[in-house]
Amino acid sequence: MEIISQKSLDAFEIKKSLDEMKKRDKELNFRAKKVDEYIGIITKSRKPSEIRKELEELGITRLGEHNITTIMNIMPTDIDSLKTTLSGENLTLKEEDLKKILDTVKKHA
Repeated sequence: MEIISQKSLDAFEIKKSLDEMKKRDKELNFRAKKVDEYIGIITKSRKPSEIRKELEELGITRLGEHNITTIMNIMPTDIDSLKTTLSGENLTLKEEDLKKILDTVKKHA
């Protein structure tokens, strides 16, 4: 098997796919139901494209698509949560950049 492309999906994109599956199949299988329940809990904002756009427009060069997706999925509420969210990444950000990210996320929480 060959991987042709790879893309991180945020919770909002997953929710959209699950909604399409519900319409098509009328009922989700066991795993999809569990994912749908969880996604329903963590999707706090109604405008994911705005969040992504605003995070991209911050101009933080080291903040990549995968990092933005992770931030959107977690929606951290304080600096420590944001640092924890990004701790598994090979990414070091200035305190001022962390505050910019957090302010953007808080606007949509």
